[in-house]
Amino acid sequence: MDNQTIEEGRTIAIISYLTLFGVIIAFFMNNEKKNRFAAFHLRQALGLWLTFFALGYFVGLFDNWLITIGFWIFFGVLFIFGFMTAVTGRNQPTPILGEFYQRIFASFGN
Repeated sequence: MDNQTIEEGRTIAIISYLTLFGVIIAFFMNNEKKNRFAAFHLRQALGLWLTFFALGYFVGLFDNWLITIGFWIFFGVLFIFGFMTAVTGRNQPTPILGEFYQRIFASFGN
């Protein structure tokens, strides 16, 4: 991917990590230009947010602070990693789940 594509899609990529609403806003922002860099990070952020809420429901059923803190640290690290790759202009998938998100959301954002 060339530097111009990365620079054009960087703002959209960063917005996608901010909240679940950020993913929706970034999706509509990327609808016009179809930037590949932004689409990559849209898929990563959507996957992280959906996994966060799905697993968060089950983690909430446990009455254990260690499980809850581990859950927050795990997703905090993944979100910071994804956000920093968007800021620095890299197409590096999120550890553990990133390649999976790229496959299952292949049509999202394109």
